[in-house]
Amino acid sequence: MGLCKRLLGLLASNSRYHGGHTLSSALGCASLQSGICRFRSSFSEVTDPLLIRDFAIIAHIDHGKTTLMDRLLSQCGTTLTQDRAMDSNSMERERGITILSKYTSFMYEDHLINAVDTPGHADFGGEVERILGMVDGAVLLVDAVEGPLAQTKFVLGKALSRGLAPIVVLNKVDRPAVTQSRCDAVASQLFDLFHSLGADDKQLDFPILYASAKQGWASLTLPSGGSPPSEDANMSPLLDVILSHVPAPRVSVQDPFAMCVAMIERDPFVGRVATGRIQSGQVKIGDKVKVLQYESGQVIEQLKITKIEKKAGLGKVQLQSAVAGDVVSLAGPGDAAGIADTIAAPGVTQALDPGPIDPPTLSMVFSANDSPLSGKSGKAVTGRAIGQRLAQEAESSVSLKVNVLQGSTEKYDVQARGEMQLAVVIEGMRREGMELAVSPPQVLYRMEDGRKLEPLEEVVLEVDGSHVGTIIEALTARRGDLLEVTPVAHGFGAAATDSSSSSAEDPAGSSSSSGTGDRQRLVFEVPARGMIGLRSLFAG
Repeated sequence: MGLCKRLLGLLASNSRYHGGHTLSSALGCASLQSGICRFRSSFSEVTDPLLIRDFAIIAHIDHGKTTLMDRLLSQCGTTLTQDRAMDSNSMERERGITILSKYTSFMYEDHLINAVDTPGHADFGGEVERILGMVDGAVLLVDAVEGPLAQTKFVLGKALSRGLAPIVVLNKVDRPAVTQSRCDAVASQLFDLFHSLGADDKQLDFPILYASAKQGWASLTLPSGGSPPSEDANMSPLLDVILSHVPAPRVSVQDPFAMCVAMIERDPFVGRVATGRIQSGQVKIGDKVKVLQYESGQVIEQLKITKIEKKAGLGKVQLQSAVAGDVVSLAGPGDAAGIADTIAAPGVTQALDPGPIDPPTLSMVFSANDSPLSGKSGKAVTGRAIGQRLAQEAESSVSLKVNVLQGSTEKYDVQARGEMQLAVVIEGMRREGMELAVSPPQVLYRMEDGRKLEPLEEVVLEVDGSHVGTIIEALTARRGDLLEVTPVAHGFGAAATDSSSSSAEDPAGSSSSSGTGDRQRLVFEVPARGMIGLRSLFAG
C-alpha cells in the first residue's frame, strides 16, 4: 500500500514539474492502444480492393505536408501527443524538414486509406520517386501566397509521369495576403505547369481545395477573410474528394501474390522488414515466397512469411493476411530483399517494374580518421565500421550509392543527390559515435550519345531590389543563366498579379527599381559545380 502511494505521489510530482505531460502521455498511450484495437478489427474486414485508396502528399519544402497529415490523422480518430507527429527522426524535428518518406493508414467512411508523407527538399527527391509506385493519387499542396516553386515542378512531374490522379490544395489561406485574385493567379500558374509537364486531359481536370492545415480545415470554396467556413469546419471535404477522385488500386486478387519493395526497415526482433504495396493476389502468414532481385537478376527461393503488419495512425497492427492494393510490411523475406526487389509467390517469374530513379549528382569520399586527433571523439574509428554503416544507409535509401574505391579497402565513394543529403548521413554517423574523414564534394558527370553532361540546378531567390545586381554578378560568375526576374508583392513567390515578368535578356527593369527597395524574385539555371561553396560568399 505504501509503495502504491509513493508511485502515485511520483506521478503527481512529475505532472506538476512537467506541466502534466507525464499524465497526458500515459492517457495518450491508452488512447493509442484502444485506437489500435479498433484499427485491427477494421483493417481485417477490408478484403475488397475497391474499398482501398492509396495517395501521397507532395509539395515544395515548408508548404505544410506534415501538418496536413497530422490533421487528417486527427480527423480519423488518431490521438496526437505532439505536432508534426510523422517526423519521428530526431534530425527531422531539429531541422524542421521531412527527410524520409513515411506511410500510415486510417479508416474513413468504411474505406481503408493509405497515406504517404514525402520530403519537400530537392536533395531527398529519391524518397518521393521510390514511393510513387505505391499510390494511385497525389495531393499537391501549394502555399497560396508563394505559389508553385522549384520542388513543386519536380514532384509534380514525377507524379504525372506515373499517371497519378492529382488533387490540388491551396494551403495557408488563413494568411492576410491571400485573396481570391491571388488564388486564381496561383491556379492559373498550376494549370500552365500541369500542361508544360505533359498532363493528359483527365489530369488537367484536377479539383482545387482551399485549406489551413494549421487550423485544421479544408473547403471547396475560399472563405472570406481566411476564417474557417463554419465553426465545425474540418478535413472532411478533402477526405471526400480523395475517395471520389483517387481511383481504387488497379490490381487483381485472383493472380499470384507479388509485391514490389519500396521501403526497408530494421526490427531488432525479426530483422529486416520490407514494405510495399501488394500488386496482385493475397498473402498470409506462413506462405512460401521468393525474391526476384531487380539489379542482379538473381532469384532467392524457399522463403516464408513470418509476420505481416501495417502502420495504423501512429502505431502498428498485426495482420494474419493482406490483399492486393494494400500497403503492408513483411518479415521473413526481408533479409534477401532490397528496395526495388519483388517478393512473389513461387510461380511468379517476372519481376515488377519499380520505375525510374534519377541518378546521384554529387559524391564524397568517406574514410577513417587518420589525423593526429584520431580516437578522441568517437568509438568506431576503423574503415570497416564506416563501410558497414554506409552499407546499411544504402539499403534504405534508393538515391544513395556506396562503392569501395579501387586500390583501397577502407575508402568509400558515397554518391548522393546533394549536399544536404550527404550532410544528414555524416551527422547521423557522428551521433552514433563514428569518426571519419570526408573529401570535398565533387560533381558527377555522365556520358549520353557521346556527350558529357553535368547536373544543373534551378535557383530561386527573393532579394531586395538594392541587392539584385550583387546576386546577378555572383551567380553569373559561376556560369549561371538568369531566366526570370519578377516583382514580389506579398512575400516569397507571391508575384504581383498586375505585373508581368521581366525577360532575362532585359533585366534593366529590375535594376531601375533597385533604389526603391522593392523585392524581386530571380530564377537562375546554375551548374551544380557552381553552387558548391556559394554560401561562403555571403557568410559575412
